[in-house]
Amino acid sequence: MLGRVRIVPLLFLGLGLVGCGFAESPLPEATAGPDIYLEPDTRAVEDQVPRNATLASLLASHDMAGDVAYAVVEAMRPVFDPRRLRSGHPYKLVYGPDGRFRRFEYHVDEDQFLQVAGRPESPVFEAVLIDYKKVREQVAMRGEINRDHNSLFAAMDAGGGHSEVAMAIAQMFSAEIDFNTELRLGDSFAVLYEQFVRDDVHVTHGDVLAAAFNNDGRQLFGFRYEVRGEAPGYYDADGRSLKRQFLRSPLPFEPRITSRFSYRRLHPVLGTHRAHLGVDYGAPAGTRVIAVANGTLVSAAPSGGSGNMVRLRHTNGYETYYLHLSRFAKGLRRGARVMQGQTIGFVGSTGLATGPHLDYRVRKNGTFVNWLIEFRDLPPGDPVPPDQMAAFQEVRDRALALLPGWQSQRDAPVAANTQ
Repeated sequence: MLGRVRIVPLLFLGLGLVGCGFAESPLPEATAGPDIYLEPDTRAVEDQVPRNATLASLLASHDMAGDVAYAVVEAMRPVFDPRRLRSGHPYKLVYGPDGRFRRFEYHVDEDQFLQVAGRPESPVFEAVLIDYKKVREQVAMRGEINRDHNSLFAAMDAGGGHSEVAMAIAQMFSAEIDFNTELRLGDSFAVLYEQFVRDDVHVTHGDVLAAAFNNDGRQLFGFRYEVRGEAPGYYDADGRSLKRQFLRSPLPFEPRITSRFSYRRLHPVLGTHRAHLGVDYGAPAGTRVIAVANGTLVSAAPSGGSGNMVRLRHTNGYETYYLHLSRFAKGLRRGARVMQGQTIGFVGSTGLATGPHLDYRVRKNGTFVNWLIEFRDLPPGDPVPPDQMAAFQEVRDRALALLPGWQSQRDAPVAANTQ
């Protein structure tokens, strides 16, 4: 069972929109008297961009004169590249009482829309990107791993939660829980996160503020806190960092392991027993592959049976290898600096592979190691500095009080920090 509760609206952003999401002038207040029909002073056409449409073809499909369409396209270029037009995105055309074009509006993304408008007496148009009006809210959720929902993602989905929140939880506790093998029936979790809402419809998820996980009798906590001068990170109830130098996996979600590290594995293509010095992750072709840590690009090139392979060098004697990629990310250059989480390629089946997957390998001081074991032994990041511990405890206690099902347990971690 999983519950989901909106807690409190926090912030208003940008400009308000109605209808399919675009701004309109407010209606005048009604006055007493009989109803009188008034001819509307504008006419609007609302639709979605069809497949394979260009901006020019879209405007032409509404019988817009060529010179007007050209002026509209040229006006938007300084703020929006017309080639970024995407099928399925809503748009709106507004015409005046004389039938002449007045305004074009297009949904760019969940944060902005494009508006191109002109005056009736002028052939010149002006374009601007306008922020949607959105409300930032806090949402508290809890759930349980059971027979019907035996994974974190399934339990989250069962309660109307989003996979992005599940991925954030999996990343937060990746050093403590292997979500592929260590979940148990009866495990439970709670999470407090932000979401941005427009017109009372969920739009996007923000940051996960706190999470708690009961795993096989172990109680784990994670709280988002920003140490002065550093990027925000996650810390346990005692202020110890949950971050490791390396991410658990090179895929942007908790992946499915299809083959493990072994010195004697039956090769699925060659049919002979040979060492498999990495971990295979099943993933659809085209899935992003990310760098697990900051490092330097050693190579990005075809490599025989390994297919398209990226090799990165990191500190402390580590190197990572990413095999069987369908293609490399753009802009990779030998010797270039690569940042943790940066896209370096995409899952494929190049080389000796029976299907799309990622073969991920780690070498330490010249020897390949079993990553699933090595990751557990990595030291954590720096804890919250002593001079900021009081501020962290305030953040922790506020978040803990809002985690459903964990309120009665909040004294335990507080006592651990005050001894």
